[in-house]
Amino acid sequence: TRASRNSQNLLSDIDQHFDCHLSNLEIFRTDFDSPPRPSYSFKSNRIARSLIHFSIIMSTLPASFQHANKVALSAALAENPDNVSNGSDTEPGEIQEVDMQAQAEGIRTVFNDPTNFNVKHPLYSSWTLWFDSPATKGRNLPQTPISSFPQTPVPQTPGPAAALGWMEDIKKVISFESVEEFWGLYNHIVPPSQLPQKANYYLFKEGIIPAWEDEANKLGGKWSIQLPKEKNRSQVDKMWLYTMLAAIGETFDPHLTSGEASEPNPQSLITGVIVSTRPQFYRLSIWTRLAPSGVPEDDQLRERIEAVGRHFKTSVLGYPESHKLSGPLATEVEFLSHKDSEKKGKAAKKIIV
Repeated sequence: TRASRNSQNLLSDIDQHFDCHLSNLEIFRTDFDSPPRPSYSFKSNRIARSLIHFSIIMSTLPASFQHANKVALSAALAENPDNVSNGSDTEPGEIQEVDMQAQAEGIRTVFNDPTNFNVKHPLYSSWTLWFDSPATKGRNLPQTPISSFPQTPVPQTPGPAAALGWMEDIKKVISFESVEEFWGLYNHIVPPSQLPQKANYYLFKEGIIPAWEDEANKLGGKWSIQLPKEKNRSQVDKMWLYTMLAAIGETFDPHLTSGEASEPNPQSLITGVIVSTRPQFYRLSIWTRLAPSGVPEDDQLRERIEAVGRHFKTSVLGYPESHKLSGPLATEVEFLSHKDSEKKGKAAKKIIV
C-alpha cells in the first residue's frame, strides 16, 4: 500500500531519480559539491507546521480522509510482528493481547530518525511536479510555451489528444504521495526567485496534466494573481511554498475543510497550482475542475469558487480581504474560466476577491 513503502531509503531513491533522469533540468540546487540529501533537521519546523496543520484539518474532514492518516500507523505496526504477543498462551476464542508500548517503540518517524524512518505521513492525493524553461533550448529538453496558460486551439474544448503538442514542451520532474517526500523534493529544487525568465513550475494531482484539454480541467478555470517582480522577489518563494502546502493539504476547498461533504470520498475542486516567472512579473495560479457559468443553478458552485479565492488571497498570500492589489504590472486575485480565457476584453467574465 501507499503508506507501507517504507523498507527502502526514501532519500536515496530521490537522489537516484534526480541523478539518473534530471541532472540537466537546471532546476536543482548547484551550491553543493554533490547532490544534497534533504536535511530534515533544518526543516523540522516546516515539517512540524505542515503536519500539525494537516492533523488539525484531518480532525474536521470526513472519515475517508482520517482513514488515510491511520494507514501510516497500521503499516508500521504490521512491519513489527515481533512486538505482538505470539499467542502461545491464548485459548480458543480468546482475544489476543497486544503490547502497545512495544509496538510504539518500533515506530520511527522523521522526527526520531531523519534517515531511516519507517513511517510516512500520506497525503490525501498523490501529486506530480512539472517544469519548463527556455534555458533548455537546443538540448533536447522542454521549451517554455509563450504563456503558461495555453490557448485552446478550437472554440470547443477538445479532448486530451489536442494537448499533446503542448505537453511535449513540459518535463515531468517527479511524483510524491507523502509529507516527507514533498520536503525531500522541495529541498532539492531551485526556488521561483532563482528560476530563469519564462520558466514555470506546475504542481498537479497525479494523472492530471497541466493543460486545459485534460478531462479534469476542461470544465474549470483558474484563480491567478500577477505580482511585479522587483517588489515581490523576496516574497514569491514563500508565497509559492504556502500555495503548494495549501494544495497538497487540501485546505483550499471549503467543501472539504468544513466537513459538510455528504459523499464518502468527496472530490476537491483543485487540480493544480502554477508559478510562472516573466521578465517583469511573477504569476501564481490555482486551477479548478469546475467553473460557474452564471446561471442561478451555479450559485452554490460560485460560492465555493469564491471561497477558494478568498482563502488564496488572505490565508495563503497574506493580504487583507479588502486590500486592493491592482497597479502597474499587478492584478487583483481574479478567477476566469478556461473558456472565458479565450475571449477578449469585456466579454470575459471575471470574479475578483
